[in-house]
Amino acid sequence: MKIWIATGGTGGHVFPALSVAAELAARGHKIIISSDGRVKKMVRDGAPCGAKITSVWASGVGAKSRIQQIIALTKIGVSAIWLIIRFMFSRPGRVVAFGGYASVAPVFAAHVWHIPTFLHEQNAAIGRANKFAMRWVKTLMTSFPNVDGMPKNTAANVVYTGLPVRREFIDVAGAPLPNAGHLLITGGSLGSKILDDVVSAAVLQMKNKKIFITHQTRPENVARLQKLYADNKIRANVLSFIHDMASAIKDADLIISRGGASTVIELETIGRAAIIVPLNINPDQAANAASFARLGGGFAVPQEKFTPKWLAATLTELFDNPARLEKMAKKSLVENNAVVLIADEITK
Repeated sequence: MKIWIATGGTGGHVFPALSVAAELAARGHKIIISSDGRVKKMVRDGAPCGAKITSVWASGVGAKSRIQQIIALTKIGVSAIWLIIRFMFSRPGRVVAFGGYASVAPVFAAHVWHIPTFLHEQNAAIGRANKFAMRWVKTLMTSFPNVDGMPKNTAANVVYTGLPVRREFIDVAGAPLPNAGHLLITGGSLGSKILDDVVSAAVLQMKNKKIFITHQTRPENVARLQKLYADNKIRANVLSFIHDMASAIKDADLIISRGGASTVIELETIGRAAIIVPLNINPDQAANAASFARLGGGFAVPQEKFTPKWLAATLTELFDNPARLEKMAKKSLVENNAVVLIADEITK
């Protein structure tokens, strides 16, 4: 069967799409992957052998001026017309979208030709593009058991599948806690100033500094944090990028991070306690963090309440009670079989 996989313009959309594409290709299906042109190289480098790659003209419609919104909608409309024509001559058996505005046009074109259409929502709160596209979708697959902001009276079948993660996270799922006083701080690929400032200030307030810190930050902040930790005799490894995030999470007893869907699901896949500080302008991250906290695996802390005083007390309490960290890690563990579940749902 020919399966069209549509994905948006960020790694959070692309990596799950590529994981599912590889599974479907391994089952013998012909794969076409469309994406925002910004991530075409990422898609091309990670696509399964034999997959065809194409770009869709699209850009975000959100927080922009009226003129920019009109231009963005025009791009999506032009792409939809092009895909309607393309599907007329070469119709896929399924269209599967992984979010982002570059997914809207393929979903609409599939709806025009009555092609079974599937949509995956990576966050615990449905995004604008997916909410708009829901009206044309047969099945919505979700990363979290509950998703906020779902359209009322939707006809789509909603299925909880989880979010695909890279194989290296699956390989260390359920790894025992190292019990080494190891704290991991990661603010995503660009780091986070508030995590840098609050964590470093909190650690200085702690009486027991017998912890080891792995701190991922922006390149321009590496030297400053290295000096701060060294001057205060705190063992730390400060770096601008973590190449093996699965090992970094596995080797940590506690993680402090933002609330991106991929990060939260990776924590759940391996099973680690965490303090999650959602980006304060992003309701998706707040919903993801709240979902994680409901498991009992950690704390979802609004940015305004994430203070050095609170964090110093919390870190002291947790590292002085390794049994509690162990219990939190076990509660956070969620079996991740998302790739197989999604592929089964698409092809059944």
